[in-house]
Amino acid sequence: MTQPLTFAVPKGRILDEALPVMAQAGIVPEAGFHDKKNRSLSFACEDPSIRLIRVRAFDVATFVAHGAAQAGIVGSDVIEEFDYADLYAPVDLGIGHCRLSIAEPKDAPPTELRSTSHLRVATKYPNLTRRWFEARGIQAECVKLNGAMELAPMLGLANRIVDLVSTGKTLKENGLVETAELLPVSARLIVNRAALKTDSARLGPLIDKFRALAAQPMPETVGAA
Repeated sequence: MTQPLTFAVPKGRILDEALPVMAQAGIVPEAGFHDKKNRSLSFACEDPSIRLIRVRAFDVATFVAHGAAQAGIVGSDVIEEFDYADLYAPVDLGIGHCRLSIAEPKDAPPTELRSTSHLRVATKYPNLTRRWFEARGIQAECVKLNGAMELAPMLGLANRIVDLVSTGKTLKENGLVETAELLPVSARLIVNRAALKTDSARLGPLIDKFRALAAQPMPETVGAA
């Protein structure tokens, strides 16, 4: 019997926007998926040939890149951070829009980046951060944090942070201002390259469905806080 195709999705904001698109593509999770008390990580779908796994965004890319999941949805920030050779991102889904930006305390003395040779930056995107600063001749010492990024400048852990920004409300509430954008971010359909070759009969039509949906005009939505 053919094993179900495993489709990985991220917890959090992107998933809320992705679920309606997934449903239109025929990926509808079982009822228990929507129960906030449910701690399961793997779920059946209405289509028995597909199962869902719900994991952290960074883990979505890892599961798909290594073939444990054949396809999934994740932000382009994660794709760019890891740059996995076995990861193929054929469709920009046009959802989950935000940006990866640099922020610093609003009362910090003005500093021209071009006159700086070294900075300490708190981020969960050390690879993207180093590459961006290196391209500008600056050595970025990255302090890896997975959350509470806004505390780093306040407590003297780092001069700046690099993090996802949607409306900028969280930065403002923590006394920070956005000073530069590294990368515009949106959600992408990702596929394991080897699986696409060996299971093209299932993955090919799935890609086509998402591509057709992404080509449709998206309704206007109010940005998240």
